[in-house]
Amino acid sequence: MLTQEELLAKVNAAIDALVYNAQPDALYEPIRYELSLGGKRIRPVLMLMGYQLFKDDVDKIIPQAIALETYHNFTLLHDDVMDRAEMRRGRPCVHKVWGDNAAILSGDAMLILAYRLMTEQRTSDTQQPHDRHLFSALQTFTEATLGVCEGQQYDIDFEKRSDVSVAEYMEMIRLKTSLLLGCALKMGAQLAGASEADANSLYDFGEKVGLAFQLQDDLLDVYGDPAVFGKKIGGDILCNKKTFMLLSTLQMADESQRRQLDEWLAAESFDPAEKISAVRAIYDAVGIRRVCEEKIESLFAQALNSLDTLSVDADLTGPLRDFAHHLMGRQS
Repeated sequence: MLTQEELLAKVNAAIDALVYNAQPDALYEPIRYELSLGGKRIRPVLMLMGYQLFKDDVDKIIPQAIALETYHNFTLLHDDVMDRAEMRRGRPCVHKVWGDNAAILSGDAMLILAYRLMTEQRTSDTQQPHDRHLFSALQTFTEATLGVCEGQQYDIDFEKRSDVSVAEYMEMIRLKTSLLLGCALKMGAQLAGASEADANSLYDFGEKVGLAFQLQDDLLDVYGDPAVFGKKIGGDILCNKKTFMLLSTLQMADESQRRQLDEWLAAESFDPAEKISAVRAIYDAVGIRRVCEEKIESLFAQALNSLDTLSVDADLTGPLRDFAHHLMGRQS
């Protein structure tokens, strides 16, 4: 069984080897640029990890793994246009280099290229059962791509609403963030010919880990150490981002606390440090930190429990357990 680092090396090598010789160059150069920005390549690596729980020949599904990464980067490219972002991974966003029209069109092409890669087969016998498995994985991929779009729309809608519930927020981050992690593992299992039960257990693992990770990100934005977190604390508070922390506090707050919070949310002019301090004081008063930590612990435990239901030797799930602990910044 290959290590996570070895699988990552295979993914990076395959991406580097992608050659777009088609014309016009103005369509394909932004794609090459976007994929060259790097990243952790978590999704394709997870697909390969899911596959090798059941089979060893991971090279056979490299095209599908790269398809998933291509799709993920397509969503980032279009997100940057919608968010009017300036930088992506330390370099100017595609739309800042080539303009909005080029970014939108190249993004569309990336989606199509992802589907082309997803249907590619590395076998001389196209009548092998891999055909059947590929169809199942393609169905999962299609549902995931639509789900991510639904999550993005919910996120946009929530910016204009003042009545977003915690349940709605959880569904939004499930669709936008954790869905693709679960589907990466599920597709890997499907391509390996695993049972439906095993494929679904791997999906549950990826989804729950993704949710736990997003809630931890919410938590660290309020209570994290800037030196460790990698960015300034309180950014979500300053922009009134509807997070698990804020929405849960609005539900738990008494009348006085709710009034204070509403005033800060409505304020158009304020001292940033004062707002962060005041909102965090309300969070402390209602005990939201512990509520969020308990939710994270529950989701993380559910994720690990999903691995216990797999019909493979328990030792084989070790790399996935290590992945989960590493993602959450924990000691396994």
